[in-house]
Amino acid sequence: MSQKESGKDATDATASMENSSSSTVPAGKAPAHKKNDKDQKDEEELSEEDQQLKSELDMLVERLKEPDTSLYKPALDSLKNFIRTSTSSMTAVPKPLKFLRPHYPDLTELYDKWPSAELQSSLADVLSVLGMTYTDTGKRDSLHYRLLSTATSEEYVTWGHEYLRHLALEIGEVHAERAEKEEPSEDLLDLALQIIPFFLKHNAEVDAVDLLLELEAIDKLPPFVDKDTYGRVCLYMVSCVNLLPPPDDRNFLRVAYTIYLSQNQLPQAMALAIRLDDYDSIRTVFSATEDVSMHKQLAFILARQQIWLQLENEEVQECLSNTRLSTYFMFLAKELNILEPKLPEDIYKSHLEHSRNDHDTGLIDSAKQNLAASFVNAFVNSGFGKDKMMLVDDDTRSWVYKNKDGGMLSATAGLASILLWDVEQGLQQLDKYLYSSEEYIKAGALLGIGIVNTSVHNDSEPALALLSDYIENRNVSLRVSAIIGLGLAYAGSQNQDIVALLLPLVSDVSVEMQISSLAALSLGLVLVGSCNSDVTETIVQGLLIRDDSQLYDKWARFMSLGLGLLYMGKQDAADVLLETLKAIEHPIGRNTLVLVDICSYAGTGNVLKIQQLLHLCSEKSTGEQKGSEEENDLYQGYAVLGVAIIAMGEDIGSEMVLRQFGHLMHYGEGSIRRAVPLAMGLISASNPQMKVFDTLSRYSHDSELEVAFNAIFSMGLVGAGTNNARLAQLLRQLASYYSKEANSLFMVRIAQGLLHLGKGTLSLSPFHTERQILSNVSLAGLLTVLVSLIDASQFILDSSHYLLYFLTPCIHPRFLITLDEDMKPIQVNVRVGQAVDTVGQAGRPKTITGWVTHSTPVLLGHGERAELEDDEYIALASTLEGLVVLRKNESRADEE
Repeated sequence: MSQKESGKDATDATASMENSSSSTVPAGKAPAHKKNDKDQKDEEELSEEDQQLKSELDMLVERLKEPDTSLYKPALDSLKNFIRTSTSSMTAVPKPLKFLRPHYPDLTELYDKWPSAELQSSLADVLSVLGMTYTDTGKRDSLHYRLLSTATSEEYVTWGHEYLRHLALEIGEVHAERAEKEEPSEDLLDLALQIIPFFLKHNAEVDAVDLLLELEAIDKLPPFVDKDTYGRVCLYMVSCVNLLPPPDDRNFLRVAYTIYLSQNQLPQAMALAIRLDDYDSIRTVFSATEDVSMHKQLAFILARQQIWLQLENEEVQECLSNTRLSTYFMFLAKELNILEPKLPEDIYKSHLEHSRNDHDTGLIDSAKQNLAASFVNAFVNSGFGKDKMMLVDDDTRSWVYKNKDGGMLSATAGLASILLWDVEQGLQQLDKYLYSSEEYIKAGALLGIGIVNTSVHNDSEPALALLSDYIENRNVSLRVSAIIGLGLAYAGSQNQDIVALLLPLVSDVSVEMQISSLAALSLGLVLVGSCNSDVTETIVQGLLIRDDSQLYDKWARFMSLGLGLLYMGKQDAADVLLETLKAIEHPIGRNTLVLVDICSYAGTGNVLKIQQLLHLCSEKSTGEQKGSEEENDLYQGYAVLGVAIIAMGEDIGSEMVLRQFGHLMHYGEGSIRRAVPLAMGLISASNPQMKVFDTLSRYSHDSELEVAFNAIFSMGLVGAGTNNARLAQLLRQLASYYSKEANSLFMVRIAQGLLHLGKGTLSLSPFHTERQILSNVSLAGLLTVLVSLIDASQFILDSSHYLLYFLTPCIHPRFLITLDEDMKPIQVNVRVGQAVDTVGQAGRPKTITGWVTHSTPVLLGHGERAELEDDEYIALASTLEGLVVLRKNESRADEE
């Protein structure tokens, strides 16, 4: 409960004081009689015990009014004793406070008349408590007299919890008033710091944190927290972050990080260091222990976020580099008995599709559908290293040649998706395609080299060695594939060699826009969230000096996106850049400004930003130049995506914006309507909520085909890697409905492939560690695909379908694999159930509900949490998710 609510309780209790011992006044009495009746009934209904208490209190007050000062101290002590020892129900005001209320004005007058400072202090102590029942004066008397009293904190905390909560409320209110008038508040802070230990000791961590937040002194909290209270304090603080405005949000993260570090809770501290995006803090966590097994666990957490560091221990470096990710994934596949490769037809289940006429079969064998099958095959068998179309013993060229031109590129690159994370095997299989006489197949192999290296860091850097030779190649397809391949292979790595290689392509105005833009995009992926000034200046300069024909090019949007990715999650660090972008008069200036703005506030839940973006969506677009209408209203499409990107970090915000999307579909136009389904897919990626995919199913029949395409794709995005049966059925129905519409059917097939991603073992969600951490790299990949889909017919449905492979950095297993300290998988029993929010709950509440016991490895769905069944092992990670190192519980072994 917040402090304001607690103050309201105290006031309500005061206001209803008289009613606690009086019966109801009969209806129909005149108001004047009510008071008399009430007074009489009060007198009549006091029990003998209460009457005696009232008489004694009255007598003590009379003594305080007498001229004999020697009576004052014993009388005050007696009053304090009566108040402290009184008992009452939770809903009633303590009787001594109730009976002393009428004397309150007289006692306050006495305070000014008394000569002795010691007696004044003692009386102020009593008046501070009585002030709770007299809050209608507006003077905040409890705080006023507490500050006048010299009683120590050990003395006044004995007045109890309700009194201290009321005091905390008044401290917050007075501080706000003083801050407005720029008056000092040191006395308030000193008093608050005396109350904090009591709150922490008595399970009122929420009140302690709220009080320091109101006083803007949250950094004073760590010294008061100990091993018994840190868990509840930090849980509350971290859960508040998404609801706080800057800079309070980062302050809370920083303080929680400090507390976790001081309590040696390193995995939790690492999670917060990642959220702070602070490399110094990340290294501090590593140096806080010499335990190699703990280092390995911390390395797994960083590897999931795709943060690369150079570490001394080779084994720890191996964990951080994800080099064994493929091995662990294959172990999962073997345990779940899903090694057998699937064909696209196993996914389509065409025999279940209705109204399939004989004359429709020609469509199925068309180049477009073969291309779709290539993608489906790549997605479904992703990471398994086996399939029945590409990796077969007979001539593998046959399937590649069933595709036309660019289709060969995507089909060949799909081979790398099947061999995802297995760098050695992947490069070996792709090598033969590098010598093909067909340029598109060669380009596919180059893109494949980037895909197979995604999320895996290798000291020999094979991707850089193989792809750098093609950056200056005359063939556009080879060049494009090499540039994208480098972006995927080194996403999030901050590799400066890639910067040196690609930056000249961005700055050279003579280079065609496609090459320059994709180079900027790859740089954005590699340097995501780095605010790199050199790349920023180069891209902005490029936008300022290029002529209109280049800026109106459809590829120019990816240059804007590359700039936005540099500022992913950096909030106000992008302010200077946003001011600079206002100088660009061309419509691309505004488009870029919106992209940078939405990237910089990704996952923050910032309500003001969401309101600004919704306001942008309500503007009527005007095409100033023929053929540029689409370019002019593109920023509105980005604004819609931005609403989802910002709100996705916070559950309540996500719920609210889903309702907003419905309104945008009704009154929006152009890029707004095309972006709404994409935004809905993004906000619940790999989280198949029925209300979301049912709405998308409705949009998939929209009269505007572009809207329908995006709704179909988003159905795949929402269900990605879940094998959701209801979604599978809806997509089969759409395949029948669009059986004669090649582009729509292509999108249905892509959605079906995503739904069965990795045979149901992989996820596209950019969140991990119980949805606490947002992966910038994953979000960057997702956003790239969605930006291209705002104009699907110009990119994905045209010849640039290879852009779908930008989903690769988002693909991660949704497994829990338990490892021993030698990094070998071990099987233990875990309970898997729906996660329960335990913030602020008393005692030790259950953190999961409706659990089922499984033996590891297990798959975790959206919102699920795992717990070890017994205490045979201790998990070194704070959350059982991904790769978790277990240690034998020595204390249990000793007991046995």
